[in-house]
Amino acid sequence: MDIRIASITYDSIVDGPGLRNTLFVQGCSHHCPGCHNPETWSVDAGDIKSTQEIIQQFLESSNKSVTFSGGEPFEQAKACGIIAKELRENDYNLWSYTGYLFDDLLKDPLKKEFLKQLDVVVDGRFILSKRSLALDYKGSSNQRVIDVQKSLKQNRIILYQKPQKTKVEKYQLYI
Repeated sequence: MDIRIASITYDSIVDGPGLRNTLFVQGCSHHCPGCHNPETWSVDAGDIKSTQEIIQQFLESSNKSVTFSGGEPFEQAKACGIIAKELRENDYNLWSYTGYLFDDLLKDPLKKEFLKQLDVVVDGRFILSKRSLALDYKGSSNQRVIDVQKSLKQNRIILYQKPQKTKVEKYQLYI
């Protein structure tokens, strides 16, 4: 199956925790004012790639964390779902950004299938008046960072909890 992409970024530090590879899909109908990727809105721009080609590129990378961004990944849910399923089977940590709400994704079978492959989804449209640079993993305060697997198991939204940093032990340097 084919997917229309804007680009792939390797070793991103802004699309989730740690170093991540990010697939920027092409096409978004939300057109949020203040969007940081308006060049990804057009469904006619970008490059067409096969899902197998994208999967292979990620499998060849030593980085096992992938974020789907865009554009709007859930507007290409079938293709993104194919990629995510293969990566999940290979123990990848998978995140996605979306302008849709979690509950709405569950109502659409194709979107739900993609969602089920993810570890975390950041949902909700970006709202410029609610923008803050102090937020972890999201651009505006209305957005939610959702632990997908826990939410699906408990049949309610469970927000993602950042792992607690371990206490650094004191070490003495002996020369």
